[in-house]
Amino acid sequence: MSTYHQILVPVDGSPVSEAALLEAIRFAHLTGARLRLVHVVDVLQHVSGFEPPASYANDILPRMRAAGEKMLAHGRQMALDQGVQADSVLIMEAPGRLCDQVAEQAAQVKADLIVVGSHGRRGIGRALLGSDAEQIVRYAPVPVLVVRAVGAPA
Repeated sequence: MSTYHQILVPVDGSPVSEAALLEAIRFAHLTGARLRLVHVVDVLQHVSGFEPPASYANDILPRMRAAGEKMLAHGRQMALDQGVQADSVLIMEAPGRLCDQVAEQAAQVKADLIVVGSHGRRGIGRALLGSDAEQIVRYAPVPVLVVRAVGAPA
């Protein structure tokens, strides 16, 4: 088994993301690796077109940033509580797809492994919502460990 030094963990606050983080913490604890948590804020997710630009810039974006920072702080603390070194990065208003941002972060920190959660959606749910985990697997420059949601289809 090769030694892992840096593990990248994309987090989004969902239960499956937290399960992936817990698995990454266990893996890092066993191998002595550091964690880099990354959260990419999807600024278009909350745009309805009905809010005035000033409200969006002065209210919505700061709330999204604060929620992302809180999520990352929680994840770092979970790692530290288990004796695992961790840092994090919050990406706001990033161009491109999530998988591109994850691949770029993996390259920047010289990650040896990416650990990501997957909801395990199939059929129309996957077609409508896409699969971030699948795209990360396809475009990642390093191996990817996919952690399934509890009860996800095999």
